Amino acid sequence: MFSVDQFIADLRATLGERSRQPMKEIVKRAVSDPAAVIRALGEPDKPGVKVLHASPELTVITLAWPAMQVTWPHNHNMSAIIGMYGGREDNVFWKRGGKDARFPIEPAGGEALGTGDVTLLGPDIVHSVTNPLGRISAAIHVYDGPFLTVERSMWDAETLHEQPYDAAVVARGLNRAPAETAAR
Repeated sequence: MFSVDQFIADLRATLGERSRQPMKEIVKRAVSDPAAVIRALGEPDKPGVKVLHASPELTVITLAWPAMQVTWPHNHNMSAIIGMYGGREDNVFWKRGGKDARFPIEPAGGEALGTGDVTLLGPDIVHSVTNPLGRISAAIHVYDGPFLTVERSMWDAETLHEQPYDAAVVARGLNRAPAETAAR
């Protein structure tokens, strides 16, 4: 059985660890039973973000990605653990200093996550995310800091130029209809 309160307590207990591996194991244990997570959090029936916990040292959110959603490349400026409890997300990792001077970042690998999968992203990772499915995908995101207030960046999808992260732009993308999202 998944309990949000126990999940947060278990995560908080790992904050003194140098490695984020123990935190990743807690998320992995939680999403290994996606039905229990859905019973506790509710079936994700619309796109959006739900804050489960926010403090200076730990932020835990759920994120429901719309069908066919593609995000701009962005960073977190802190470690992030992503655990899928429904659907799929495909990550493209980006590195700074691309070979083509017109584009300041370039692709540098990727990772596909399905239901039950977990990944740990370091504090310097830049990534973009695609939900390739025709339905909502859902994940628990755990950050080892004040994710909701930290200054971050995003990179324009066309020019790949860095700019301050704009939550309003991202929110509009989360609320876009699937056909409109796919066209972007």
